[in-house]
Amino acid sequence: MAKVVVALGGNAILSNDASADAQKKAVKETVKALIKFVKNGDQLIITHGNGPQVGNLLLQQQATDSQQNPAMPLDTCGAMTQGSIGYWFQNAFQEQLAINGINKSVVSIVTQTIVAADDSAFKNPSKPIGPFYGTAELAQIKQEHPNWEMMEDAGRGYRRVVPSPKPVEIKEYPAIKQIIAAGIIPIVSGGGGIPVIQKGQQLIGTEAVIDKDFSAAKIAELVDADQLIILTSVGGVFYNFGKPNQEEIFNVTATEIQKHIAADEFAKGSMMPKVKAAVQFVEKTGNPAVIGALEDVSDIIKGTKGTVIHQ
Repeated sequence: MAKVVVALGGNAILSNDASADAQKKAVKETVKALIKFVKNGDQLIITHGNGPQVGNLLLQQQATDSQQNPAMPLDTCGAMTQGSIGYWFQNAFQEQLAINGINKSVVSIVTQTIVAADDSAFKNPSKPIGPFYGTAELAQIKQEHPNWEMMEDAGRGYRRVVPSPKPVEIKEYPAIKQIIAAGIIPIVSGGGGIPVIQKGQQLIGTEAVIDKDFSAAKIAELVDADQLIILTSVGGVFYNFGKPNQEEIFNVTATEIQKHIAADEFAKGSMMPKVKAAVQFVEKTGNPAVIGALEDVSDIIKGTKGTVIHQ
């Protein structure tokens, strides 16, 4: 039985419809693909993003902010979306396990990610959250939210950006290892986990977002995973993506792809963190990482699709 950490992007949860019903429907379709890992005999560990959800929740919080009903801070909104998305996945998995006659339990865990107080990311907000905005909407957004930092995101529009410190430790990882040892499917580190700073015996929540791919790599390292699989909306990693000479990469060493990272060849808001996280996992563990499309799960399990990064 292989231990496989699967990191899911926003396309696995949110489409154009941000309603709970639409997102639950999207999660059900995602789980129909992920159950294939369980049927393959793998021990599955799920992580997921929450950028659009936490951004939308912040908008709702700000729209109703008052002295009697104050808006919740970003770390608490992160915990709230961990809970809601974890519930959707937990519920969908329980249904698919029953349909497939698999006697297995699944549980979602509100996860805290310890970050360094002096991480340089706090001085350079870079993590996109919330919806995309067009150029025409920027002026109004800046007027309504003057303290927001905005950034163009991989040609898809503008989004709010917040600090994205690197994960130092996953507070709940010993418990996650016990859950894995019991054969239970854990849904962990949603949205990268709630960013907390350790001060003595206290863990203090902070206004930031952990990149879910780096958090997935850290989880995979800590639980001794045999493989890290990062599922996204594209079939794998491309050199010169979107250009006439684009080239899809199927098998590459961590050393080779590091050269392309150093040359800044990947989109910062999308593929770059995925490639960096995959390389981090490979270098820390010696085990392979795969970047591929959610729709290609069957072929990724067979080893015929996706970009495999190895030593």
